Amino acid sequence: MTRVAALHVAPERRAPMTAVDRIEVEAGSGVVGDRYHGTRHRHVSVQSRDELAAATEAFGAPVPEGLTRRTVTLDHGAVPTEPGARIVVGDVVLEVVRRAAPCRVMDTEIGEGARAALHGRGGAILRALTSGTIAVGDEVTLPA
Repeated sequence: MTRVAALHVAPERRAPMTAVDRIEVEAGSGVVGDRYHGTRHRHVSVQSRDELAAATEAFGAPVPEGLTRRTVTLDHGAVPTEPGARIVVGDVVLEVVRRAAPCRVMDTEIGEGARAALHGRGGAILRALTSGTIAVGDEVTLPA
């Protein structure tokens, strides 16, 4: 069973990510209090510790989950990246919009080469189809 391992939010662009125990998600708007709340499609970003482990191996140093700028980190499993795929996190239904591309901030925040190490391992950007709460430890249902 896949579970939520960590949650991070930032109140504004370029602000440091803050680890939290729970987030409130609004359908069609995203995470309340996060920099992307109210955007058209970029409501929630999801990554997996499995993908971070692979990025760590490629980078040759730790890739901390709190510095990747993703909202939800799963304890394991493959995050779907096919547009239209749906996952359920806690009681929130999310739909994949696109693969999450690591930005140049990764090289500044983590170290030169982190962006390349995260390429293809950065998870996905999803839109919120339902409202609800997501908490650390919540069960995650991934597509089969």
